[in-house]
Amino acid sequence: MSLQSVATTWPAIVENHDSAGPILLVCEHASNAFPAPWGQLGLTEAQQQAHVAWDPGALALSRALASRLDAVLIHAPASRLLYDLNRGPDRADAMAPRSEVHDIPGNIALSVAQRLERTEAFYLPFHSRLHAEIARRLALGRQTVLVTVHSFTPVYHGQIRAVEFGVIHDADGRLARAIVAAAQQITPLVTALNQPYSAADGVTHTLRLHATPYGLVNAMLELRNDLIATPAQVEGMADQLAPVLLRALSLLSEG
Repeated sequence: MSLQSVATTWPAIVENHDSAGPILLVCEHASNAFPAPWGQLGLTEAQQQAHVAWDPGALALSRALASRLDAVLIHAPASRLLYDLNRGPDRADAMAPRSEVHDIPGNIALSVAQRLERTEAFYLPFHSRLHAEIARRLALGRQTVLVTVHSFTPVYHGQIRAVEFGVIHDADGRLARAIVAAAQQITPLVTALNQPYSAADGVTHTLRLHATPYGLVNAMLELRNDLIATPAQVEGMADQLAPVLLRALSLLSEG
């Protein structure tokens, strides 16, 4: 496949563009779509539905939070196996040949040209659109708090994860610590800082790329996906987490 054969790009999808709240929600692993010309990368239907292809429940939770917080939401249009938008183009796992216990046939032995092709189709338009939204808000003098929303599997490589709600930070941990404190105060969720991942695992690319240069307060949310597996669970979790985020912002403003 030549670079010239790909005429379409998949930029970020933006919802609630005119929302007035300070929080800008981002869901990089929102979709398990596999658009042409790449197809399903040799995956089975079960693998396409599994957590290796996306973050189940994360988009639904993001939408529920956006509604409650009057927040803009920006999310991904395609599976993270085509390009993981929370990884830089220098990372091998941006187009992972293996994820957990699953081989990804369509990602094995990609050429430099093929990696560039996917970077131009997915990574560049997504992050350009996200940056444009942030720049627009800053030009308007609007407070902007960047919060990314993810989900994680209850069992990983055979290990059961007891944490239910993880909050991750990169260089600036203020908001993450405030969210953990608020969640522990007003929810029953088993909440932990920098679990089940941390910046040391390379999972804070979006925060580092977009929030750090402008000094924006930011955090990454990780919900265990068995807690947001149904519409009712999603709504219930959003009812818990929206007040947590608002209280965390209040704690930061108090000093």
